[in-house]
Amino acid sequence: MIPTIIVVAVIVIAFVYLSQVYADVLWYNQLGFLEVFVTENLTRIVLFVVAFLLMAAAVYFSLRIAFRNRPIYAPDSAIQDNLNRYQAQLEPIRRLLMLGIPVVLGAFAGTAASSQWQQVLLFINQEPFNRQDPEFGLDYAYYMFTLPFLNFVIGFLISVVIISAIATVLTHYLYGGIRLEEKGLFTTKAARVQIAVVAALFLLLQGLNYWLDRYDTLLNQGTWAGALYTDVNAVIPTKAILAVAAVIVAALFVASAFVGRWRLPLIGTAMLIITALLAGGVYPSLVQRFQVRPSELSLEEQYIERNIQLTREAYGLDQVDVAAYAPESIPAAGALGADGETTANIRLLDPNLVSDAFSQLQQFRQYYQFPETLNVDRYEIDGEVQDTVIAVRELDTNGVPDGWVNEHVFYTHGYGVVAAAGSTVEPDGRPSFLQSGIPSTGVLGDESTYEPRIYFGEDSPEYSVVGAPEGQAPAEIDRPQNENSDAESRTTFSGDGGPNVGNMFNRLVYALKFQSTDLLLSNQVNSDSQILYDRDPVDRIRKVAPYLTLDGNSYPAIVDGRVKWIIDGYTTSANFPYSMQQELEQATQDAQTAEGLATALPAERVNYIRNAVKATVDAYDGSVTLYAWDDQDPVLKSWQNVYPTSLKPYSEMSADLMAHVRYPEDLFKVQRELLARYHVTDTDAFYNNSEAWSVPADPGEASDSATTASTPRQPPFYLTLQMPDQEQAAFSLTTPFIPYVPVGQTPRNVLYGFLAANGDAGTGEDGVKNENYGKLTLLDSSGQDSVVGPGQAQNLFNSDTTVSQELNLLRQGASEVINGNLLTLPIGGGIAYVQPVYVQSSGSSSFPVLRRVLVSFGETVGFAPTLAEALDQVFGGNSGATTGDQDNVGETPADPAAPPVEGEGATPSPTPAPTDPAAPDGATGDPAADLRAALSDANDAIEAGNAALEAGDFAAYGQAQDRLEQAIQRALDAEERAAAAGGQ
Repeated sequence: MIPTIIVVAVIVIAFVYLSQVYADVLWYNQLGFLEVFVTENLTRIVLFVVAFLLMAAAVYFSLRIAFRNRPIYAPDSAIQDNLNRYQAQLEPIRRLLMLGIPVVLGAFAGTAASSQWQQVLLFINQEPFNRQDPEFGLDYAYYMFTLPFLNFVIGFLISVVIISAIATVLTHYLYGGIRLEEKGLFTTKAARVQIAVVAALFLLLQGLNYWLDRYDTLLNQGTWAGALYTDVNAVIPTKAILAVAAVIVAALFVASAFVGRWRLPLIGTAMLIITALLAGGVYPSLVQRFQVRPSELSLEEQYIERNIQLTREAYGLDQVDVAAYAPESIPAAGALGADGETTANIRLLDPNLVSDAFSQLQQFRQYYQFPETLNVDRYEIDGEVQDTVIAVRELDTNGVPDGWVNEHVFYTHGYGVVAAAGSTVEPDGRPSFLQSGIPSTGVLGDESTYEPRIYFGEDSPEYSVVGAPEGQAPAEIDRPQNENSDAESRTTFSGDGGPNVGNMFNRLVYALKFQSTDLLLSNQVNSDSQILYDRDPVDRIRKVAPYLTLDGNSYPAIVDGRVKWIIDGYTTSANFPYSMQQELEQATQDAQTAEGLATALPAERVNYIRNAVKATVDAYDGSVTLYAWDDQDPVLKSWQNVYPTSLKPYSEMSADLMAHVRYPEDLFKVQRELLARYHVTDTDAFYNNSEAWSVPADPGEASDSATTASTPRQPPFYLTLQMPDQEQAAFSLTTPFIPYVPVGQTPRNVLYGFLAANGDAGTGEDGVKNENYGKLTLLDSSGQDSVVGPGQAQNLFNSDTTVSQELNLLRQGASEVINGNLLTLPIGGGIAYVQPVYVQSSGSSSFPVLRRVLVSFGETVGFAPTLAEALDQVFGGNSGATTGDQDNVGETPADPAAPPVEGEGATPSPTPAPTDPAAPDGATGDPAADLRAALSDANDAIEAGNAALEAGDFAAYGQAQDRLEQAIQRALDAEERAAAAGGQ
């Protein structure tokens, strides 16, 4: 029975494994990327087989040759007697061991080698850079593609030789070919020849290693990257000497195999080791200590210049447009008249704060959800491009009734895009929706102009079974029939979104994959059923483009009548000569990643990065399209040689898609981290680090006295912005800089620089890229040592007396005041800071609403219900700005709590108390009494608002918020009159 059980077990395991391979084939084939799966796995298999055969053959023949050439009779000794006992014990399984050991070692070697499939494919399909390194004059492609491959091959061969040598020595020792005798070490001629050949092979490979080490010096990482003075004048020459010496010693070992004497090769080996220690370690250290350090700048200058130039080239920083900027610090009336495009799009809606508002106002069902942080995009509305905060209403499986049919057949998708204007809100502080509701309606379209169903998204179920024959009643829950309806409409998926599970074999395959007997047995699965899985857009791109590093943020857009997820893909390398390495995870961490609102890049060290690919995933059918965005990138071109049909040229992108492409956030984070130091191109200043900058800490996470080493960095922000001296505004990604902050020291929070990346790719034509897309513009204000930085601006807001008083009033009734993102804007000839202020009540169903806007310019602060009013406060009563919320100025909804007009059905009003002539209408002559009454009314309004939210009555909540705002205004007026009366 045992052989039968073993055979059955092997068959079952093989079937399960092969079924998963078959499932992958179905998935890749359905998406049209089967060549990716086949190419990768064939390459892995070939590498495994080659490495397995090399290692297994080398070990097997080492064991076999050593055994066959064992001495027939070995002298008797205590040691030999012990070895004879071992031989006797091993003899019954000797044949098995001589086959099993090579097979096991070969399997380990093959597995390790197969993981290097990308290096091998890049080497075979490499494209030249047509740029040469400054030391050896070799094309960059040698360092990027050839050198890693050669290092892999030589490293693998060295491991084969070392393991073979160990097998050779142990076998000869076990069978008497190598013996320890009173006169010393004895070896038979066969053992001596075999060991000499193995040693010669090792030394030849080590010689090649030494030779390649010369080129590896250009990849060194230290204070500066690349081969420096000591490397060029000491390390590289000595490596060449060691390479020649290793070959000579290898020849001595070959000679000893015939001569029969070990003296010369052993002396040569000792000399090689001594030379390696002295020439490879001691000599370079002496040169560095006594020649370089006393005159470091003069000797290292040309190598530092190489590091600056090639680092900037490797990270796409060599074309940064740097302009000196001397910001004004005194606001002047009308100063913003020329910045209309910028001020009209200043974003007041913080995408990190308004998810709750979207949920409370637009969720409608417990089985829908919005992401914790939303996305910023732009759309053309009424002929003007407006920044928008956008999200899709995805399915929330936690709100789905339990049961396999509910979770995988009935509830399969989300519904609709929800978008709000970025630069304005409703008078009551809620988002001003441009696209909303069920059915989906708004300025971005409706069900007749775009497909709103979201089958593929960031929070989609693990898998869903969809589709049905024509004429069969729809089974999938589609959406509520309308916002106020209790009934659900139903639908049937009609796209090509996943492999077919209509036949029993495919059902069995996927039942095994998802470990679900329901999938195999359910009568809900029909002949036309498809299974949708791997539904996260990033996961789908990662599978079809494993050679890309993907941006941590995918974002949705309505493109050509479909909802598309747009993802940026990067080609990276750690082998660009003279370029400084960065750890991607560390470089892309900021306040958002610290709070879990965004995902940092993986912990990978690179010194070359390009935004090579723009990818899209259709939210309805999951189809994936990869566009070769940077078609001049040699790394991407090499991968196109590997996968000739996987990528499309960007010329095939539609104008609508181009209009929603933006500059990638993670690439920008990596670039700003480098640019903080590498904006300096003068060698002396770079050497002294005297002009280095830092990315400031997020003012919302730390005070001005906190160190940037202990607090998260401020994230970059997307804004429609017109930089000084630019002809028109562009959708840009922006970040400020402050002076360099050594670890553990307090930052000087003054503004030294402001960087903006142009993210407008569209031109209105299909496949035509805006020539200004990706242009990096850096405003350098480091010569002005008194420009307010982000931390100082936040302190100005926090310490302003008027602001503090009003914020305290907003906190009445346990409401929470939440500061939104602090935006930095180069407008009005200076630097302005804008921060929305939200208020959230304590109710469980509450959400933040925009109540005030903070503005500063220089040290002047404005604080008002609208951006327009706050700017006017700062700029002498008339800023000259055009803002998105200027229509809300002075717009106060009628107070629903106002007493009815006297007359029919009304209760007569009591006789009012005497009033102060200076007091507003309705106020008494007692400011203290007015203040108490206003605060009481404010508290009543807060309680009424909380009750309304608990009941889900958003109209009543809005009315309560209006009463709260009026009560706060009356309280402020009373406080001002009380202060004036006290001063008289």
